[in-house]
Formats: sequence, C-alpha cells, structure tokens
Amino acid sequence: MKIAQVLTASVGGIGRHVASIAPRMQARGHEVRVFCPAVTAEAQGFADLGLQVYPLSRLERAGGAEVLHAHGYKAGGLALPVTVVTRTPLVVTWHNAVLGSGRSATVARLLQRLVAHGATLTLGASSDLVAEAQRLGARSARLAPVAPPPVPRADPQDRAATRTELGVGAGDTLVLTVARLAPQKNLGLVLDIAAGVRDRPDLRFAIVGEGPERAALERRIADDDLAVRLLGQRDGLGALLAAADVALLTSTWEARALVAQEALLAGLPLISTRVGGMAELVGDAAVLVDPGDAAGAVRALRRLADDPAERARLREAGLLRAATWPDEDAVVDDLLTAYAALVQRP
Repeated sequence: MKIAQVLTASVGGIGRHVASIAPRMQARGHEVRVFCPAVTAEAQGFADLGLQVYPLSRLERAGGAEVLHAHGYKAGGLALPVTVVTRTPLVVTWHNAVLGSGRSATVARLLQRLVAHGATLTLGASSDLVAEAQRLGARSARLAPVAPPPVPRADPQDRAATRTELGVGAGDTLVLTVARLAPQKNLGLVLDIAAGVRDRPDLRFAIVGEGPERAALERRIADDDLAVRLLGQRDGLGALLAAADVALLTSTWEARALVAQEALLAGLPLISTRVGGMAELVGDAAVLVDPGDAAGAVRALRRLADDPAERARLREAGLLRAATWPDEDAVVDDLLTAYAALVQRP
C-alpha cells in the first residue's frame, strides 16, 4: 500500500508514535510518506529512520496515497481537503482532548466535529476520546492503543552513577516526572507535593522536559526552596527510570501516557492523576489521585517512600499489567488491517 502519515508539530508522544509505526510499515513493503513540520522531523529523526519526509505545504503530494492517516484533529483538518478531492480513505487518530474554554477551545471543538464527520475511520488513544468522537458524529470510531518504544534496561552501575550526578543519596527516594513543561502537565502539582513533604529531606524530585513554563517553575522552586531539579531535555530515559524510586504523573488529562507505560515497563511504581484514559491503562497497578488533590498525592508518596513492600507490590503489578498491552508490532498489525479494509471497500 501507499500510505501517507500526517502530523503537525510534535516533539513528544505523537511524533514518537509515528516514528514507531512508519518504519515498521515500510519494512513490511509498504510505501510510506510522512508530512510534517521540520521541527517534528528533526526531533523524531525521521530522515535517520529512512522515511520520505515532506513539509505540510506539500500535502497535495499525499493525493497519490491509498490511505491518509492523520494524527490529531489539527492534522486531520489539514488532510481532509486532500481526501475530499481524491476520495482517499482518511484515518484520524485522536491523541488529545480539547481542554478549557474560550475562543480557541471553541474553534478546536468545531474542527473536531468537522474532522469526525469527514474521517472514514476515527481511532481514539483512550475510550473517552472514542466516546467524544462518536458524540461529535464520527462515521466509525474505535479504540486504538498507542504502544511505547522499548525502554532500554540500565544496569546497577547506571543507577548509582545517575543518582550521584543528581545529588541523590543512597537512602533518598527519587521522585521522577517526565513531561513537557506546559499547562496540561499540571507541574505546579509536583511543586505542591514537594512543598507538602518539606519535612522529608530524603524525598527528592526531578522533572525531565522543556517547555514554556520553565521560567515560572524555576521562580517558584527558588522562592519556596523546594527540593526539585529541572533537568531539561535528557537522553537516556532508561537510566533515569532505573535511578528513580517513584514515577509521578500530574497531568490534567492524558489518553495513554507513554511515560506511564514506560514507568510500568521499567518496574517503577507510579503515582498518577486519575484523568482521561489513565485508569483503563494502569488498572490497580498504580496509585491514582485526583488532579487537584495535592494532599492525597502527598499521603500516597509518603506511604510509598516508607513502605518498600508496597513499592515491590506495585512493581510486580505494573510489570504484569504492562504484559497485557500490545507492543509496537501489534499496533502496526492492527493499523495495516484497518488500512487494507478501507482500501478494499467499494
């Protein structure tokens, strides 16, 4: 098949998803073209993966594809005119919800409705996204999980070296958050939790990622003298996961957070906000708290820090839960089956 993958600016999960599926489709003999901004192609290394990459301004070249797969409703809006003209089947994966109110949110919801009506098949990364697509008039919508890439295993020496680099002692508990420094990630909650355990100098926090809220976070960390380090964008996620004792996810919404999957795959106990598709993703293999409940998160963290047996239980439960998730090849199998059905449809 000739397949076009379309996505807008993404240095995070959506781009990583395309970087996972597109080379695998190409390796199976399909012709894959990726249409995206330069920042996305560079961040995800699409050229290094041997993919044909085109800017979104050349999207008319996707007209020769047998299937267009857009990732996100914005990408779906860009791809929709091409499919209207060429009558090419359009698959749109919804990775994110529209949050908040105001003019921009209203416009986004209108675009969602347009894309839901126009797509031949709508895939949702979580059940709430599928339900929203159906509510907005999607012709066909179903769940389509997004698999994380394998997490590199780190040896004990890597753990010790990383903890030393971060200034974390052998008896300290390192709490790791990996997130873009943006409003949806609700990183103020990380700082609220750090403030709530100020009496525990053995609890140390590290946040990996970059984004527009960095300056504000830096100011509050300095003003409140919090035991939180902003590490910026870092390679070697496997070593960081191995160095940590607890993973903390504080987002106001997530579909199927890759970092949560990576934490469980690495055997790292997870505390997460109970939002979006997180409950259906982790089940009872993580501690879930409400996104505004800093006190509840503090209690959960204190309990895990003081209870090695509970951390061990969550570690085993997380590994068992992760074993039930489809891997990258299974995700590609599912997508190619869906594409073939659309191509064969009269």
